[in-house]
Amino acid sequence: MQLAGKQTAARPCAPRTVRAAGRARVVLVRAEAAAAPTATPATAAKNNEHEELKRYGVFKLAYDTTNEDPSLTQAWQKTVKVAVTGASGQISNHLLFMLASGEVFGKNQPVALQLLGSDRSFGALEGVAMELEDSLYPLLREVSISTDPFAVMSDADWALMIGAKPRGPGQERADLLDQNGRIFVDQGRALNEAAGRNCKVMVVGNPCNTNALIAMENAPNIPRKNFHALTRLDENRAKCQLALKAGKFYTNVSRTAIWGNHSTTQVPDFINARIGGRPAIDVVQDMKWFKEEFTPTVANRGGALIKKWGRSSAASTAVSIADAIRSLVTPTAPGDCFSSAVCTDGNPYGIKEGLIFSMPCRSKGDGDYEICDDFIIDDWLRKKIAATEEELVKEKECVGHLIGITGAACRIGPGEDTMLPGEN
Repeated sequence: MQLAGKQTAARPCAPRTVRAAGRARVVLVRAEAAAAPTATPATAAKNNEHEELKRYGVFKLAYDTTNEDPSLTQAWQKTVKVAVTGASGQISNHLLFMLASGEVFGKNQPVALQLLGSDRSFGALEGVAMELEDSLYPLLREVSISTDPFAVMSDADWALMIGAKPRGPGQERADLLDQNGRIFVDQGRALNEAAGRNCKVMVVGNPCNTNALIAMENAPNIPRKNFHALTRLDENRAKCQLALKAGKFYTNVSRTAIWGNHSTTQVPDFINARIGGRPAIDVVQDMKWFKEEFTPTVANRGGALIKKWGRSSAASTAVSIADAIRSLVTPTAPGDCFSSAVCTDGNPYGIKEGLIFSMPCRSKGDGDYEICDDFIIDDWLRKKIAATEEELVKEKECVGHLIGITGAACRIGPGEDTMLPGEN
């Protein structure tokens, strides 16, 4: 098979040779991305180097639905564009099929997936696209693949930022913050230049709170409120432990929040949690268990899992990303909440502004959210929240050079490590 290609003279590109499997073809399409009005010379230079976004296989033919049965398409909404970084990794290998099936955004919501890989992983990215193609999801209208974040972020409605470098042997946490931070500087600038102006951003690559902060500070054209770091997996783990202790199914557990950083300083909130509509502390009646077993069990669950499984929690992380998105596109049940690490600007709990900090949130199902303002903060919870807040302040100082803070000094010393084992 030959590749069908079309290039635009106004923006030259060097097309990558891509193999076609079966009847699938690849076509080069122009990735429309308007330059930001305040683009720096460096950004402008990067813009001139952008690759073209490659629409993969049968999906290049899938936009025209005029010949399809109206009963299939008449209830469909406008296609939502979802950019995914780290798209050839284990987490994405679970998540992408949930997105394509309609399980996340709904059974009447067509999806276009814009997948980012690297030169090294591009073959695997093609393999992911081929599997999506072979899965025959009617709602999946397009799969596009590229190694260029500016192309992948083009007009994105959602950006799921999963890719990050793993921690190397003996690498200090401060060095990892800097190394991964530089990735999120570039991806934040790509969001700022190319993504939809109301794009919702979910950062998964660790350390996710501070990576989300870096992306947010480098994307001033995207509302700060739209940036999230994933702490839904921590919430799901907390609900599991509460259900096990109470001898109830997890659907009985509600109002369970995670405060702070996605690290071992995180604070799973048992003070405000409910089991069967009753306060969890009244159902369990064991405060020692809550403080000495429940809290560290949730915070260290990732490390315990990797010791058993020999790998990180890719499947449950993917499920929690799907849960986190559904929490924003589905109205929150009255009195309940969901956990997400969001910008602290204007928060009702006195937490230092300018951080990405997990808090209890609720949504009307429109993709937006508000921070719940009715949670009880007792002395024990306040002390724990202050500790995870201080950790995030230190992380912010360590990446000050990446977010425009002058004179910031990193106070994270050698061996000072609270990152989650197996998830860093």
